[in-house]
Amino acid sequence: MATNHWTKEQLKLAFHLYCQLPFGRLHSRNPEIIRLAKLIGRTPSAVAMKLVNFASLDPAITGRGLTGLGNAGSLDREVWAEFHEDWEKLAVECELLRRKLDADTPAIDDVEEQLVPEDFTGETRKVVTEQRIKQSFFRRAVLSSYRGRCCMSGLSEARLLIASHIVPWSQDKANRLNPSNGLCLSAIHDRAFDKGLITLSEDMKVIVSAELKRNKEAFVMEVLIPLDGKPIELPERFAPQKEFIEWHRSVHFVDNKVRAQ
Repeated sequence: MATNHWTKEQLKLAFHLYCQLPFGRLHSRNPEIIRLAKLIGRTPSAVAMKLVNFASLDPAITGRGLTGLGNAGSLDREVWAEFHEDWEKLAVECELLRRKLDADTPAIDDVEEQLVPEDFTGETRKVVTEQRIKQSFFRRAVLSSYRGRCCMSGLSEARLLIASHIVPWSQDKANRLNPSNGLCLSAIHDRAFDKGLITLSEDMKVIVSAELKRNKEAFVMEVLIPLDGKPIELPERFAPQKEFIEWHRSVHFVDNKVRAQ
């Protein structure tokens, strides 16, 4: 049985789960909370309360004026800060720790796991495993923050949703897994955003490129062009960081690339 004081290891596992659950499911009846509570020797109510404490540190949540928050302790804040300083390290560390405690933790992308050749070296297998852990964490964190809906179209079919990076994976290693560097987009909106054909204004409204507006295809005119000036649906947690949005608009957006030439 755990003592009254939470260990840092327990807090890391709790925050790791917090990142991946919708805000509305931070309650003691959630099976994922019950499972973690059993693993770390806490009650489901204690784990749920700890997740709500973490929520009190998120400006996207406190900015909505929600009450009943604000009991985060110094160690909670320390864990929050450590994740924000190195998302990749903590995401992998927590997933591997979780697997060590819970032999029944389902493998990530079980079917794809079978595609790894048997003659791969141990080091290569380690890299592949960690890559899947990172991708799974980022996807769950982003989709849960956006309530499982595309923030531009409202589409909620999970098989058509992408956890889209604002600053691409290759451009900013430190923020590859930062949920505030993500948008939940449908596959078509993700592609348009990734190619710089659409971007976001400082007040989180969609900007459609002049290049796309010149396209007279029916699909573009009916689905993409009407987005211009439309505000996105903001996430419950991990709001898009303005510095990332500014980078995308000033560096990646095709209209600004044309002006720079």
